[in-house]
Amino acid sequence: MTVRVQRTFELTIPPDQVWEFISDPGNRARSISVVSEYTVNDADATHVTWHVELPIPLVRRTIAVETEDVTRRSPEYVKFVGRSKVMNVTGEHEIEPRDGGSRLVNEFVVDGKVPGVETFFERNLDDELENLRRNLEASR
Repeated sequence: MTVRVQRTFELTIPPDQVWEFISDPGNRARSISVVSEYTVNDADATHVTWHVELPIPLVRRTIAVETEDVTRRSPEYVKFVGRSKVMNVTGEHEIEPRDGGSRLVNEFVVDGKVPGVETFFERNLDDELENLRRNLEASR
C-alpha cells in the first residue's frame, strides 16, 4: 500500500523566504519528527542521508534513507526522492506567489516495504506536514 498526502499552506511569508527554507534539505529533515539526524553528502546539498527511527514493531533500528533532490527550479519547486530497505519516499514542494505572501503546495508519497510503515505514515503525515509549516513560519 502506498500513502499519498497533499496539503497546501497559505503563508504570510514572501516566496523568496519560503524558497530559502524549503530548498534546504536540512530544514526539511529537521521538520520530520522521526528523522533523528541527517548527513549532507555533497557540496550542493542535493544528497542527504536521513537517519529515521520508526516506532513500528518490525523495525528496531535506525534506518538510513538516502535522499536526493532530483528537481530544483529556483525559486518555485523542489522534488526529492528517498530510498531505503524499509521504504521509499517522494516529496514535492511548489511555491506560488500570493498577495502579501505565498502558497506552498506539498505532496508526499510513502511506499513501505515492511508491514507497518504505511500505517504509521497514514496516521502521522498530517502532523509531519504541520511540523514543516510551523518550522517554516518560525524561520522568518
